Amino acid sequence: MTEHERLLGAGALAILPTDTVYGIGCAAALEEACARLYAVKDRPAEQPTAVVFGSVEKAVELLGDGVRSDLLPGPVTLVVPNPGGRFAYLCGRDPARIGVRVPELAPAVAKLADAVGGLALTSANRRGEAAPGRLSDVAPELLSVAAVVVDGGTLPGVASTVIDLTGSQPRVLRPGPSGAR
Repeated sequence: MTEHERLLGAGALAILPTDTVYGIGCAAALEEACARLYAVKDRPAEQPTAVVFGSVEKAVELLGDGVRSDLLPGPVTLVVPNPGGRFAYLCGRDPARIGVRVPELAPAVAKLADAVGGLALTSANRRGEAAPGRLSDVAPELLSVAAVVVDGGTLPGVASTVIDLTGSQPRVLRPGPSGAR
């Protein structure tokens, strides 16, 4: 077990690079850590937060076949059925739906995400501010609460495309990078 895995497994917060922006997050399975993440971000409890995995296989293992592996990995967040109600505290008002993301991550970050059973990860910015494309763009108050900080260099700085797959037709809820499928 790495030091980062130990810290996240104990409930620490982390600043991590994805394939789009820097995120702040914690082990998704730790409800108290997720509550602390929401408090730090001043995020309303009814606002869903995606669970980020390092591999499609881990996402499917934990959330089932509703995870569309043909769209992942990449700069997209998929809203999929959550019949088991996993991570209900991250689903906002509707625990029957969950956001799933499998970004193209650096190998060490991907391994960390899967080792802790997925990350509750949201952009590392304050409400209303731009999503950070560089570690130096992350607000000092967010950096100060993170026990794990990984510098991934300069990222595109555009949040992922969000696609809702729970209806009869896919629906884009938020456009993201032009390279999204």
